[in-house]
Amino acid sequence: MNSSLKNLNAMAFPHAGIQAARGEKSVCLLCGSPTEVVTSGLTDNRLGTPGTYDIFRCVGCGFEQTFPAPSLSELKNLYEVHYNFGGEKGTAYARLREWFLSSPMYRFWLALDGDNAFFTRTGAGRLLDVGCNEGRGLQAYRRNGFAAEGLDLNANAAQAARELGYTVHETPLEEFRPDALYSVVVLSNVLEHTLDPKRMLLDAARILESGGQVWISCPNSRSWLRRFFGRSWINWHVPFHIGHFSSRNLQELLMETGFTQIRMRQCTPAAWVTSSIIVGLFARSGRATRQLRNPALFATIMLLVRAFLFPILFIGNRMGRGDCLIVTAGKAS
Repeated sequence: MNSSLKNLNAMAFPHAGIQAARGEKSVCLLCGSPTEVVTSGLTDNRLGTPGTYDIFRCVGCGFEQTFPAPSLSELKNLYEVHYNFGGEKGTAYARLREWFLSSPMYRFWLALDGDNAFFTRTGAGRLLDVGCNEGRGLQAYRRNGFAAEGLDLNANAAQAARELGYTVHETPLEEFRPDALYSVVVLSNVLEHTLDPKRMLLDAARILESGGQVWISCPNSRSWLRRFFGRSWINWHVPFHIGHFSSRNLQELLMETGFTQIRMRQCTPAAWVTSSIIVGLFARSGRATRQLRNPALFATIMLLVRAFLFPILFIGNRMGRGDCLIVTAGKAS
């Protein structure tokens, strides 16, 4: 969960709420074709927010999406009340997380486990982190040589990042008009949150300089862990995850929106596997799975996963069935 309110650049949510209320069928967000149910009766196994959701698959392009999608006002409330940054400070979890994320040990862990947030990439130029949350990524990007700015609609998170000295814009991406173009736009665990992925990528291209790059990470709908964990798979993440991408869906969408030099790989973070395990053991419908924020439990399982499941996870990545897609694409000159 890298962000709060990452997805609210898409202003189509009010339509989605109306559509759900009328009982209308879901149509594909990417191509507009009819869809069919592939998984039903999912609930929020992380935060315990109310509601039951289905996953629909497009009969044309195969893209999958959550239905019904909340309205904009409903989703905004869900993020501000329940999601990643609500101003939590001083707790054992917050202190330990802050220590670990700022330590050399974390950078070593990313090299070992997979850097799905691009925290180890070095470079120069202007970088915009869409969904910057409280600024953890901005610290890493600045440390690695970038002139980093953020965009987030959660006022509490944005203020926390500003207190660290960063410029953070509280504007939907589709309305954002920067004074200068960016060399890099980061969409780390962002694209799956929007109801209009094509619009998000077009907006990313709009604010990129010629030859600039978009960096994307998102869950892989073809992950073997999805079938293994079933309803406990952490990356269903309803209702916050609206779109569920495969490598094919994502590559075709990037090409359609004018990006070139697309490079894609996969990783399976031990933290994601750990989260699915904990959800499988402890999640109860309508309740937040508080064990996900138990530092001792989480760290113990995560280390065991990395130590003993590494060969299986590696093979899954090589076979195109990893849990996370990591993509770099360039804006055409």
